[in-house]
Amino acid sequence: MARALWRGCNALMAAFFALAAVQVVYTIPAVLTLLVGFNPLVTGNSVWRGVSAVHTFLCVAWAVGLAYHLLLHTQQSILHEEEGRELSGLVIITAWMSLCRSSSKNPVAGRIQLAIGIVIALFPLISWVYIYINKEMRSSWPTHCKTVI
Repeated sequence: MARALWRGCNALMAAFFALAAVQVVYTIPAVLTLLVGFNPLVTGNSVWRGVSAVHTFLCVAWAVGLAYHLLLHTQQSILHEEEGRELSGLVIITAWMSLCRSSSKNPVAGRIQLAIGIVIALFPLISWVYIYINKEMRSSWPTHCKTVI
């Protein structure tokens, strides 16, 4: 059951990253996550680990820059700022890739790791539903954010 839940979480995250893949930064985690969904032990492969590590490092560096920019220039809630939405995506990528990397020896190392995986996998879906329902939140967004699925 735990293995099936882990694969399901990877399927949800791969779908989320694929939907967001209009930005190249999401394409790499979409592919890496899809591979984990098919074979959770792939995270022990040196190529998978290397690509994941480099991508995670770049996401963290970009996130630090965006966080600094937001600290200095935020006018509204961070979800109303383009940089805030990008920062949220980078945090999700970093958290998911880190969780996948830690599962290389055992795809579901424990109940806590699986619970964290479920929460992270459901977060983008729940956030999207909340934002989709909350028309007031979307009113000030740019067109490309208003026309998402």
